[in-house]
Amino acid sequence: MRDSSTGSTAQPSRRTVLAATVGSTAALAISTTAPARAADDHHAEASLRSLVSRMTLEEKVGQLFVMRVYGHSATAPDQADIDANLREIGVRTAAELIAKYRVGGIIYFTWAHNTRDPHQIAALSNGIQQASLAQPRGLPVLISTDQEHGIVARVGRPATLFPGAMALGAGGSREDARTVGRVGGAELRALGIRQDYTPVADVNVNPANPVIGVRSFGADPDAVAGLVAAEVKGYQGSGVAATAKHFPGHGDTAVDSHFGFPVITHSRELWSALDAVPFRAAIRAGIDSIMTAHIMVPALDPAGDPATLSHPILTGILREELGYDGVVVTDSLQMEGVRTKYGDDRVPVLALKAGVDQLLNPPSLDVAWNAVLNAVRGGELTEARLDESILRVLRLKAKLGLLRDPYVTDGGVDRAVGVAAHLRAADRIAERTTTLLLNQRGLLPLSRRSQVNVLVLGADPASPSGTDGPPTTVLARTLTELGFAATALSTGTAPTQAAIDRAVAAAKGKDAVIVGTYNVTATGSQKNLVEQLVATGVPVVAIALRNPYDVAHLPSVDACLATYSWTDVELRAAARVIAGKVKPRGRLPVAVQRADEPAQVLYPIGYGLTY
Repeated sequence: MRDSSTGSTAQPSRRTVLAATVGSTAALAISTTAPARAADDHHAEASLRSLVSRMTLEEKVGQLFVMRVYGHSATAPDQADIDANLREIGVRTAAELIAKYRVGGIIYFTWAHNTRDPHQIAALSNGIQQASLAQPRGLPVLISTDQEHGIVARVGRPATLFPGAMALGAGGSREDARTVGRVGGAELRALGIRQDYTPVADVNVNPANPVIGVRSFGADPDAVAGLVAAEVKGYQGSGVAATAKHFPGHGDTAVDSHFGFPVITHSRELWSALDAVPFRAAIRAGIDSIMTAHIMVPALDPAGDPATLSHPILTGILREELGYDGVVVTDSLQMEGVRTKYGDDRVPVLALKAGVDQLLNPPSLDVAWNAVLNAVRGGELTEARLDESILRVLRLKAKLGLLRDPYVTDGGVDRAVGVAAHLRAADRIAERTTTLLLNQRGLLPLSRRSQVNVLVLGADPASPSGTDGPPTTVLARTLTELGFAATALSTGTAPTQAAIDRAVAAAKGKDAVIVGTYNVTATGSQKNLVEQLVATGVPVVAIALRNPYDVAHLPSVDACLATYSWTDVELRAAARVIAGKVKPRGRLPVAVQRADEPAQVLYPIGYGLTY
């Protein structure tokens, strides 16, 4: 039967299958009993084990890998993408990657040119599945991506882009989080993407965290847990595997594991009370997959290995203590955090020995693939160990309907991706996230009668998806649509004195200035820009485009809002708040410390003003 929202084949229930097979209404009643369900499950498991038993060792090794590949097409990518594939992978196309290595998964990236537009993505997904199923004993590919929304989004407009995790944390609505998962999942499934590496389950208690930050729902473990579980249910209710990340918790680090090897110094007790809470909630919610972190947690494993390679953490804690038996996927094996201690030929082998099921994006697939193959041939890994992980991956593929029908349709894309109802839902959710932190003398909302001439300036960071922005233009356009005379001036994330001088000159004679800030520091030129704008005497409204901690460095502004991201949906919502079309309703999901006394809290969790 067809799923009208995705164009893919929907999974028939056990009741439907049994009724069709037996052909009697009595069978419908029988099928709901525990013995019938158990028999169904036993038969399905036996079928999967039979698939595994027919695989060659090389095919088994391939099933464990999830790999990047350049190009918008599985068979006819652009020449530049062919060249990149040859240079990095030794193949020309996705189809050749599958034929050579029999990979079980492929991950989409914007920079790999996999996600140009919805119909192209769907065609790429179909091409990948066709190439894989054409192989001897071919199996469908589990296609994945990082569609967190907010500041991490691989699929851009015209798909629906929602506020990110910390914005949802500010909104505080589990129903909104579930809607993001339900709608976002339906759109991904229509594109042939069945595994999403979200939600971020890290509890961001470190304001200096350079890699998680606003990707986290916040600093309160129970609040994060509730939103994680809601989003999991949303995604998986739409037939897309959610992935809680980054186990055992990446929220308290000042080092980015893309470029270094972070060490988390939490005690076992603190880890259990803080970092573990959202992962427990995800497991209770039935999470399909969990992603590992390339971090060292000495209290959980004193050996000094990254969690990705730690048997005590992945098997001892995640599998045995937390009772999780779903798919475990590594974070990207290209990242420095997992390559610091061991060579690229040891990492995949050690990850499997630790308890990992999917090996994501190794720097050299040839090195990693052969390392696993040789580890089995040499006796370091058993074929039974590989079978264990392959079965977990196959169970997930079966649950997602891939073993029955992995293809998608153009009609399914048109019915699901970026439709008006989804876009309206994103706007409504965004309006509940904008957080007003400062409003001196009731400056906001601005008056369209007495404060009509507005200058919008500040940072214009690149669009996360490459399909929206720039922020100053979006804010000015939206304010103009709302009845203001707004002009935009980009000054960048590190404005020069010349740029500051131009901004100050442009501000003179305006009724108000709106300045977008991006990770302000005590000594940075963004702070200097804001101070010189304030000195003009024109009312200044700051919008913290990313981290809400910016407000601690901007005590002299007249008003300050936090949007937690600079995507269009959040900026439009901020403009509507500034114009008084909606009231600010967001509440800080993290505490903001004083800039001069970081041990003191300036604004606590739960703080937020309204009109």
